[in-house]
Amino acid sequence: MAAEQSLNVASLLREHLESASPDLLREMVKTFADLLMSAEADALCGAEYGERSPERTNSRNGYRAREWDTRAGTVELAIPKLRQGSYFPDWLLQHRRRAEQALVSVVATSYLLGVSTRRVEKLVEQLGIKQLSKSQVSEMARHLDAQVEAFRNRPLDAGPYTFVWVDALVIKVREHGRTINVHALVAVGVNNDGGREVLGLEISSDEDGAGWLAFLRSLTARGLAGVRLVISDAHRGLVSAIGAALPGAGWQRCRTHYLRNLLAKVPKSAQPWVATLVRTIFDQPDTDAVAAQFTRVLDMISEKFPDAAEHLDDAREDILAFTAFPTELWRQIRSNNPQERLNKEIRRRTDVVGIFPNRAAIIRLVGAVLAEQTDEWTEGRRYMGLEILRKARLTPITTSQNPEPATPPAEIAA
Repeated sequence: MAAEQSLNVASLLREHLESASPDLLREMVKTFADLLMSAEADALCGAEYGERSPERTNSRNGYRAREWDTRAGTVELAIPKLRQGSYFPDWLLQHRRRAEQALVSVVATSYLLGVSTRRVEKLVEQLGIKQLSKSQVSEMARHLDAQVEAFRNRPLDAGPYTFVWVDALVIKVREHGRTINVHALVAVGVNNDGGREVLGLEISSDEDGAGWLAFLRSLTARGLAGVRLVISDAHRGLVSAIGAALPGAGWQRCRTHYLRNLLAKVPKSAQPWVATLVRTIFDQPDTDAVAAQFTRVLDMISEKFPDAAEHLDDAREDILAFTAFPTELWRQIRSNNPQERLNKEIRRRTDVVGIFPNRAAIIRLVGAVLAEQTDEWTEGRRYMGLEILRKARLTPITTSQNPEPATPPAEIAA
């Protein structure tokens, strides 16, 4: 019954993929079309490509190119040629609408369910292909995963990455016969051209210092450099890992995460009032005005909610670290937090699944979402002006802004 429900929600993910980045969807559809044609050609030859077999009745003889117009754009197909006779994928090029929908369904379900051999075989039967071997389906899975892995492990060569946001999302997965929570660690940065870019994705069993430190060090190994400010929540292991992996970078406590923590200190009826007051701190035109408004807000809250006021006062330096940078930068960060928007998009996709069958399926789906979002950001307008970035790189980072590791790096890693 659970498997049947998972297949039903595949149509929802298919709709998301159909409206996704054209480049990403077009590449995935091309990959599956080419692999399916190759599998059918193998069946006609009586053996897989390059396999020595007494049952072989024919062999390959190169490819011929053929353009295929789809809703994701024009796809350049590579149609296999045979030494004896001819091969033409009439299931694909004569019934284009049905074939295209089935291919997109294969892609969507593969991302959704972790590329189950049985389910992929069932879906491609819609195209009239009934002779797929397990090795051929596994090859499709490898091609699909290879695209996500290439994105996750690409060199970070568009730096320096002046500003970096990091966050973790809790996702449910089945492991060893039970459902557990794992954490998807995600990093977003502003590159040398002022554009937003997803820097990395990792799945960790716990959101602890060791997991964060390994993740951040993997980013620096791929080329992350020139970081001036990291924006994140105040998770102790994360803050310590930032200080250990990115020495010299400042740290800004994410105001969205902080506001949630602060509002837990006041009655629900007063939360809108407190939230509005705190937001006015960040809307000031210069550093002096921010400090003055912080004091006023602190006094107003302390009259009614002293515990909340103490909480706010303790977080003063953490949430005001941004004031060391140019005021033009404040306006940009206030109006558009890329990490929060990205989290909502990931949640929109992962909520369709609910509980993932394994960690590979999480990486497959979330990785595709992140690659898609990076493509959209690349094609969109610049996030930060080059002059603002230049000023930010020249801004000195004071000791109070630099997160000192609460524990030595070696101890974190352990």
